[in-house]
Amino acid sequence: MKKILLFLTALLLSVGAAHADKYTINRDNLPTQAQEMLTKHFPKAKVAMIKVDRHLLKKTDYDVKLVNGTKIEFNNAGRWTSVDCKTRAVPDALVPKSIRNYVKKNFDGVKITQIERKLKGFEVELEDGIELTFDTLGNFKKMEMED
Repeated sequence: MKKILLFLTALLLSVGAAHADKYTINRDNLPTQAQEMLTKHFPKAKVAMIKVDRHLLKKTDYDVKLVNGTKIEFNNAGRWTSVDCKTRAVPDALVPKSIRNYVKKNFDGVKITQIERKLKGFEVELEDGIELTFDTLGNFKKMEMED
């Protein structure tokens, strides 16, 4: 019985260690694709913090916070999944052209401050709090107002 209890304790400790988050400011801890995205779209921004979030089965997510307040989430491969620029506009190159065109046509002069990749498309938040949902091809699906 003691051996089983000891084994279970060791197993729980090793699983807990696998879930441990790591915090750093070193961009070298990010996948190459994530490093290139930051260099290309946020060239002057300094990294305030990188959270390396390890999950079971070696899946890892990366949460990057820049000094200017922008938050970017990356998946295991280094592909961005969410960009939140707070009050600033998300760089145009990160927003699919069809979504940019829709926003320009229907909300002229309003900035896209947040974009998130979802399994079935994109969610976009505008500076006035309106949330728009698009499919994977960038076709408009629905609009919600922030409470």
